[in-house]
Amino acid sequence: MAQTSSTRPTACLVLADGSVFYGMGFGATGVAQAELCFNTAMTGYQEIMTDPSYAGQIVTFTFPHIGNTGITPEDDETADPVAAGMVVKWDPTEPSNWRATERLADWLEQRGRIAIGGLDTRRLTRAIRQAGAPHVALAHDPEGNFDIEALVAQARAFPGLEGMDLAKEVTCAQSYKWNEMRWAWPDGYPVQDAPKHKVVAVDFGAKRNILRCLASAGCDVTVLPATATAEEVLAHNPDGVFLSNGPGDPAATGEYAVPMIKSVLEAELPVFGICLGHQMLALALGGKTIKMNHGHHGANHPVKEHGTGKVEITSMNHGFAVDAQSLPNGVSETHVSLFDGSNCGIAMDDRPVFSVQHHPEASPGPQDSFYLFERFAENMAARKA
Repeated sequence: MAQTSSTRPTACLVLADGSVFYGMGFGATGVAQAELCFNTAMTGYQEIMTDPSYAGQIVTFTFPHIGNTGITPEDDETADPVAAGMVVKWDPTEPSNWRATERLADWLEQRGRIAIGGLDTRRLTRAIRQAGAPHVALAHDPEGNFDIEALVAQARAFPGLEGMDLAKEVTCAQSYKWNEMRWAWPDGYPVQDAPKHKVVAVDFGAKRNILRCLASAGCDVTVLPATATAEEVLAHNPDGVFLSNGPGDPAATGEYAVPMIKSVLEAELPVFGICLGHQMLALALGGKTIKMNHGHHGANHPVKEHGTGKVEITSMNHGFAVDAQSLPNGVSETHVSLFDGSNCGIAMDDRPVFSVQHHPEASPGPQDSFYLFERFAENMAARKA
């Protein structure tokens, strides 16, 4: 029986192994190639789509009610969506949120991001967990015309994230100052007008809320591009240096970032890294990173701090991890994932240098990990004292 226009699929997700998932498209039309991952968070789809760490990836959302909070410009982590596309179980729901200014589907269409609804996201997630993050092509055509053979070829042609430097694609074009602090009712984002510490934040794909947390911890923040040299960093005479999150393979970005980090470490300044910044700090200290099977993407990841025994509920987004067995003498593992035992934090034993794999600014706990920003501020205060 021929399909009617109301039932004919308008989008399809094609995996490099030839698997095809049909559904209903929304957002922009066209084709996107990327690595496919899944995210288990129940909230924050807008923050996820605008997180620069998702460059080169299409996100499958395991929570079914995507669209229910609409879109709020205040919640963007960067100016536009960075993730290549999104996959959801149902068509996006209508907004039910007093802060919303537009619908998810309209926002995606205006910003050139493709989405597909109506898929069995549990089946897709199981496939990712079992076989690893696949390379895919996501196509949206309102007429429902798809050349599956060509889409399989496009999925197979995607080079993969290993060896890919994506930080240069999402970093800022030039340096800028940041003084906006964390959102507070009822005024929104207050301004830090009495900072105590000068911080240079190296932007490998920084989320805005990380910069807000630094400002809230008393920092006067200057953001520099990913390609900044140690000379450019130190020219600002900072009290501390922050290494941001970002996408892609840390070893690839580390080709130019690791020499900079090594020189900054020689200056004996306090250093704090998150996510990609954590991984590249490990590389600079002599450790190694590895590609994970399907990565960690969600807002309910339990992480234990070895020193205190404290367990934090954290937000994570990474497909690479630091190999704790590769850490040299003088560098200790500080945090570990209680899901799979993978490394989630390191610190130098004799210097105020530390980093974490998870995202303390996302605060799903809701404030479990903010102490890390305060620790960074305390390290800068101690050095000055």
